[in-house]
Amino acid sequence: MASPSLAAAASSPLTPDPSPNAAAAAMRKRQVLFLDLQPHPSTPPPPPPPDSSSRPKRLEAAAAVAQPPRRKKARSPSSRPRWQTVLSVAAKNAVLLAVLLYLGDLAWRRAHPAPPPPPDQAALAGYNTRVADVEASLSRAFRMLQVQLEAVDRKIDGEVGAARGELTALLEEKRLDLEGQLKRLDARTDELNDSLGGLKRMEFLRKDEFEKFWNEVKEILGSGSGSEVDLDQVRALAREIAMKEIEKHAADGIGRADHAVASAGGRVVRHSEAYAGKRGILSAFRGGDNADPHKMLQPSFGEPGQCFPLQGSSGFVEIRLRKGIIPDAITLEHVSKDVAYDMSTAPKDCRVSGWYQGTPNDASGHAANAKMSVLTEFTYDIDKKNVQTFDVTASDVGIINMVRLDFTSNHGSPALTCIYRIRVHGHELVSPGISDYQS
Repeated sequence: MASPSLAAAASSPLTPDPSPNAAAAAMRKRQVLFLDLQPHPSTPPPPPPPDSSSRPKRLEAAAAVAQPPRRKKARSPSSRPRWQTVLSVAAKNAVLLAVLLYLGDLAWRRAHPAPPPPPDQAALAGYNTRVADVEASLSRAFRMLQVQLEAVDRKIDGEVGAARGELTALLEEKRLDLEGQLKRLDARTDELNDSLGGLKRMEFLRKDEFEKFWNEVKEILGSGSGSEVDLDQVRALAREIAMKEIEKHAADGIGRADHAVASAGGRVVRHSEAYAGKRGILSAFRGGDNADPHKMLQPSFGEPGQCFPLQGSSGFVEIRLRKGIIPDAITLEHVSKDVAYDMSTAPKDCRVSGWYQGTPNDASGHAANAKMSVLTEFTYDIDKKNVQTFDVTASDVGIINMVRLDFTSNHGSPALTCIYRIRVHGHELVSPGISDYQS
């Protein structure tokens, strides 16, 4: 498509305008054309023609200058053919039209986006498979993590339980050690109280009493009141008194009458089940299967195994005394811990009861206690002396001739409990009825 300017230039002829303005313009254009017709400096001027023919040509040139020349169409050295110009303009318009069409299509696509393509079933199935694999992997990882956490929890619980057990064992050991120390302290306190009681019961001699005692010593020694007493004589007298006391205590160990001793008529009436363990163990009791319950009423002389074993950690023994008495104290004896092999068989918590058991011909029961009553309750302490005496704590106790020892525990042995000796102390009440009964 040709532009309007080119069309106008093509349609307008190069004819002079008869108007004055047109003439001036033509003169100006003519000058331009004259300048355009001048030869280029780079091209050499043509050689001058010969003189014979140059005059008519000069005349023609002068005539041409005198006459106005015909206006010719000026052509630029760079001008192209018309069809090339038309083709260039058409090409530019086509390119512009293509750009406009592209921009319009792009705008239309932005305003009306294309619908998404239908999903591919195979791809969707593959995607679901991958998702399922990921979920299964996460599930396995979660289970593994849970198992590891449970293992860590069990390990922590085990370590905490072990530490708790060790701490409990340590505390129990410390508690037992403290209890042992407290028991030893209590034993020393009891010994100190006994010593203080003995000191309180001791009657210190006054000067007149000492002089009287000294005079008696002199009389025993056969010295006069004015004669001097020899120190050797005093030593001999002291030795004699000490020997008498030693003989008295050696007779039964504690210097108190035992109304349950078997040699004087005491006997075991009934007892709980005797221990019947293995033969090798029973051989330690010096009686084997024929263990005598009357060993509990005889001196053991501190020998290990000279006892009567009872089954378990609890039991009882019933003893008939040699005669009716009013009880004062009960003595329980076990082997000394210095020579014992095992102190766990010693009885611990005990209760002693007593009553009077008459015969059908007995008519003197007015002063006797026919009803069983508790005489005392005590705990045998293995940290003290092996021979321990316990006073009767019951009040208004009458005459009794039966004693029952019940022990509810021992010092740790679940198999058996050993009784070495039981003693019953008291005094006889002399009355017409009792004297007749005893006679």
